[in-house]
Amino acid sequence: MSKQVVLVTGASSGIGKSTATLLMKEGFHVYGTSRNAEVRLGEGHAATDEKSGGFINMIPLDVTDEASVKSAVNAVISREGHIDVLVNNAGMGIAGSIEDTSMEEAEYQFDTNFFGTLRVMREVLPYMRERHNGRIIVLSSIAGVISIPYQAHYSASKFALEALIEALRHEIASFGITACLVEPGDTKTEFTAKRRVAKLAGGGSPYREHFERSLARMEHDEQNGSSPDAVAGVIYKMIRKRKPPIRTAVGVQYKAVLFLKKILPAGLVEKIIEVLYG
Repeated sequence: MSKQVVLVTGASSGIGKSTATLLMKEGFHVYGTSRNAEVRLGEGHAATDEKSGGFINMIPLDVTDEASVKSAVNAVISREGHIDVLVNNAGMGIAGSIEDTSMEEAEYQFDTNFFGTLRVMREVLPYMRERHNGRIIVLSSIAGVISIPYQAHYSASKFALEALIEALRHEIASFGITACLVEPGDTKTEFTAKRRVAKLAGGGSPYREHFERSLARMEHDEQNGSSPDAVAGVIYKMIRKRKPPIRTAVGVQYKAVLFLKKILPAGLVEKIIEVLYG
């Protein structure tokens, strides 16, 4: 794994930062991205691990901007000649009822989480095909398997990624490329503080009471959730596996939740979600 080139989107904080740091310590050449990153190529490394020889370089990339995506990928290719692993981590969340969330807000949610991931993948895939080698890891969520009330658009964007990767695995297999999903549950990161609330979810909303109670529960669970380092460890395992499974939940409790969804009646699962977040 040493000296492999990895592109990690959304690497300035949370899961992305933990992943970039772990991979650097394991000897990878890591290119982390952020919308506000300084260009450091040719100016030394943002961080270096002397023992492994790995490093992190931070480069600017806005996943909602096609030109920005092309520029970032071209910068890595110009420097390294190839990209071995793509970790699609960049994402955001909008909270609010479906009725209170505007079309513009819903579109931005998908433009970041779904189309942003798609833009980066489409830009990297030709280089992986050319070398007949590559690994794509996409950060989904438990909410991409079990939809959460007042997080409908976030859940929908993650559900869409699940479908995308299921199809992608078939299409790229003959080119020596593999893809998989990592599904974190509640994780203690800056994501909680950065979550956007729909503009109409305030005082005049008929959903306000239920929404605020649901959001408070989500924020509590996230801030008492797993460390981003635990998610980074799973991502590293998926990089190392010769044939990674299509999806991997992070944490025993979340694996159990997904198993229960498979075996329990849909109505009972719905009742459980209602008790937790309704």
